[in-house]
Amino acid sequence: MTAPPPPACWAISDGAAGNERQALALAQALGFAPRVMRLHVRQPWQALAPHLLAGASWALREADGSPLQPPWPGLAIGCGRRAALATRALRRWSRGQCYGVQILDPRIDTRAFDLVIAPAHDRLAGSNVIASIGALNPVDGEWLAAGRLRFAALAALPGPRTTVLIGASTRAQRLDGAYFDALLERLQAHHANHGGSFLVSLSRRTPTALAAQLRQRFASLPGTFWAGPGDGDNPYAGLLGWADRIVVTPDSVNMISEACATGKPVYTFAPRAIGGKLAQFHAALLASGHLRELGDTRVRPLPPALAETGEIAALVRERWLRERIA
Repeated sequence: MTAPPPPACWAISDGAAGNERQALALAQALGFAPRVMRLHVRQPWQALAPHLLAGASWALREADGSPLQPPWPGLAIGCGRRAALATRALRRWSRGQCYGVQILDPRIDTRAFDLVIAPAHDRLAGSNVIASIGALNPVDGEWLAAGRLRFAALAALPGPRTTVLIGASTRAQRLDGAYFDALLERLQAHHANHGGSFLVSLSRRTPTALAAQLRQRFASLPGTFWAGPGDGDNPYAGLLGWADRIVVTPDSVNMISEACATGKPVYTFAPRAIGGKLAQFHAALLASGHLRELGDTRVRPLPPALAETGEIAALVRERWLRERIA
């Protein structure tokens, strides 16, 4: 008797890099090569997502404008509010045959999904809620080794190698000229005392004008600087793989989570008080030792790498199999 084919998996997002990365990371940790779906959501469903389910079959479109069509996947992993509308709709359209996993707070009753994975600082509660510390991501030992292999030339840079991950201003933290003046002053002092090199990577959120200024400022330090495709292939995996330590701006849960997943010393520089949920995220990682304040010279043992994605994937697999057997 021929065994049935394995269920299909869709990784759904609005196309935002951070959302797509989380959905894809979980799907891959579960062993899938998922169909990556970047949604376009028509109004008013976009503004109301994921609340307005009626008419969702007309409102939800793939990036090319085509509607979502069967055969439906056995597993749908959505990340972000717009994806939550699709994850919720797929459960209904498939008559419960599609297992819906939603990453991040969907802003509706979590019982609209089979599972919800949300950071602890969102303070969601429910029997189907799995709490994470940070963002799901693909970073593990194998991923880092592949990055070192692909970007082997980075090994020639003098050590200790400090990887610097730079994002952009948010409501919780302003990254302006004064901020980077202070950050560069600290990095230059570190170089004066310890030597080494600086492997700098800018987020796609970093404003173009700021990127040009930072390129000029970092030119005085040995290392490499990547601000976009004009600088060649994105060496991000190599920068994390070859780093001896990592300095990350305080604005991005995703960047900080991935840095902490390397198992290396991770520092952040936040001269202004951080507010809201981001402050709770920082506090949790500072308390666990995964994150340190730049300038903290205390000698402390490193905690294990923040390997949440594999652990959460195991929980998802267990619950999904339980539902399929029931």
